[in-house]
Amino acid sequence: MPGLRAHAQVVRDKWGVPHIFATSDEDLFFTQGYVAAQDRLWQMEMWRRHAEGRLAEVLGPEAVERDRIARLLKYRGPLDAREFTAYHPDARRLMTAFVAGVNAYIAQHAHRLPVEFTLTGIEPEPWRVETLLLRQITFGDAVNELQLAQSVASVGVEEANRRRNPDPWDDLEVPDGLEVEAITAEVIAAARASGRSPRPEIVPAYRSLVGSADLADRAEAAVEPGSNNWVVSGSMSATGKPVVANDPHRTVSLPSLRYLVHLNAPGWNVAGATEPPFIGIAIGHNDRVAWGLTIVGTDQHDVYVEELNPANPNEVRYGDGWERLRVVREEIAVKNGPAQIVELKFSRHGPIFYEDKSRHQAFALRSALHEPGTAPYLAALRLGQTRNCKEFLDAAMSWYHPSENLICGDEGGNISWLAAALTPNRKGWTGRLPVPGTGAYEWDGFRKDLPREYNPPRGFIVTANHNVQPKGYSPPLMFKSGDVAHARITRLMQLFRPGRKFSLEDHRRMQLDAYSLRAAEDLDSFTGWTSPNQEVERARVLLAGWDAAYKRDSAPAALYETWRDVPSVGGPPPSRRSSGFQAYAESRLQRAVQRLKEEQGIDPTQWRWGRMHTRSFQHPFVGAFDLPTVERPGGAGTVAADGASFREILDVSDWDRSIVTSAPGQSGQPGSPFYGNLLPLWADDQYFPLVFSKEAVDENAAYRLTLKPR
Repeated sequence: MPGLRAHAQVVRDKWGVPHIFATSDEDLFFTQGYVAAQDRLWQMEMWRRHAEGRLAEVLGPEAVERDRIARLLKYRGPLDAREFTAYHPDARRLMTAFVAGVNAYIAQHAHRLPVEFTLTGIEPEPWRVETLLLRQITFGDAVNELQLAQSVASVGVEEANRRRNPDPWDDLEVPDGLEVEAITAEVIAAARASGRSPRPEIVPAYRSLVGSADLADRAEAAVEPGSNNWVVSGSMSATGKPVVANDPHRTVSLPSLRYLVHLNAPGWNVAGATEPPFIGIAIGHNDRVAWGLTIVGTDQHDVYVEELNPANPNEVRYGDGWERLRVVREEIAVKNGPAQIVELKFSRHGPIFYEDKSRHQAFALRSALHEPGTAPYLAALRLGQTRNCKEFLDAAMSWYHPSENLICGDEGGNISWLAAALTPNRKGWTGRLPVPGTGAYEWDGFRKDLPREYNPPRGFIVTANHNVQPKGYSPPLMFKSGDVAHARITRLMQLFRPGRKFSLEDHRRMQLDAYSLRAAEDLDSFTGWTSPNQEVERARVLLAGWDAAYKRDSAPAALYETWRDVPSVGGPPPSRRSSGFQAYAESRLQRAVQRLKEEQGIDPTQWRWGRMHTRSFQHPFVGAFDLPTVERPGGAGTVAADGASFREILDVSDWDRSIVTSAPGQSGQPGSPFYGNLLPLWADDQYFPLVFSKEAVDENAAYRLTLKPR
């Protein structure tokens, strides 16, 4: 293998997780790149083209708009030492090795690439170090800002703020000079735009093998936002040492978004989950420290309303004068069509995503992602070498994006948390509404006073995408919804009882908790009355005796969700204490029963939540490569959310006792024994061990691969 200095060994365990053993860090990350490409090259190629704005050259004209947006929002700063060392002091060297490994796999398998390349005729391009530095293509919370401004224009400041119900509470103020009436539906649509990503075209030789329905009717991957994580100290752990639990909820897809790997070389011994395009381990543990993450929601974006010069639409007002916009023209190559020239404009605040020439206004997006060090997850390289939770807190300050609640537990018994993100410092304004771009509302650097905890007296730390800011923390990092009565964090806080010592099985049960606070609150709707209709009465009794848990085989869960979903008749629902509530609940229940009979049959014993709550695993464009659709418990806002295809429970006292889930498999290559092998486990909420010691790895080895230097 050209590029290696010495032998590197990959021991793939029976669950498909590669454990990489090398004698140098460069060989370690070379091999990580090689193995990632071996399992996920098609996924990596599509990710790269999306982030670079180069889909149209392989997918055709329908992808041009998506490419335009990617190019408009991409990072255009220098790729210098400041950029690389933000992630790790040796980031450039380690990334160079990772990319060399990816390219070694591509070169070695040029004539036997994954089947998707054969079917489409697409050829993977060599990776560059710059490929790893591509940013997430996102408008952040721009739409929220714009929608709130539109609401202010419609109903006034106080009512708009009441409806938004921010947490922490904030007396909304309209920035001086902002015309909320200028926020039109067209502006909001521009900030929502993502462009289409059409299916790839099959080359003629293989079209007879892939039906037209495969290309037309592929389902979109299921998304359920939100994540949970927690860490308990030794005082609350049956092991006497911290335990870290994490279930980040992301897109449920084929192949999986997550990829498990174990990296071992001098100075490195870290295992856990990453995403195939990225180097290192984003979520996991080394031999002393375990960590997990959930999204904080830090506001890293602001919309600026720029005033265009009526005499020159490529100039905007700043202070008392006019500044020229930077205009960039780029050519987008297009498959089966002429190249398209796009014109991209930038003010000092960022890319212009909409121009309202009738009002002489332009809307720009200022984004922290246009700052050095904000490529996603790469700062995990620093986390992987920390030796305790104090070091972890220091390293986490270099984690700029995505914004994450980074929790830690170490072998010394310490626990910690940081709300990590590159966080704009807004002085005198909050970022909840768009602001004029004339100079009165500028970022004043980035904040260092991020919320954190170290060994809190309560003995645990838990986050679930809620408002994590300490009371009085100002100005806020972000604003959440104030309605948390039925939120996951409320349920989790019920489960963390002081004085209890939690076993690994307790943590597993908490991750799989399918109890619905909303349903439990609604169960009173089905008590204190009876129905003369026998069918409806049987349904009422079923709900009145329900435990409010969304089990896969639960008939009342299916009935309750159907009851919630059927539309109200005759205006808004009455209050539960009103005389008309029984008639309302009974009528709605009758319609729910009728719908369930139509959808699941007339026999109520055959009704179950799993039949209406499924997750499919469809290949992006070939039906023959689909995996079975599975019925799922949980969802519906419970802790056991659908998006938790990856979970971890990490035992600091014995790393080999750590357990994980992932779905559907480690490999993205149809036909691999690891393409869908983890799906049956995930479908039944079964975990498997994330083995770590050399003895445990060898005991569970299924395949071995040795890479040798040439």
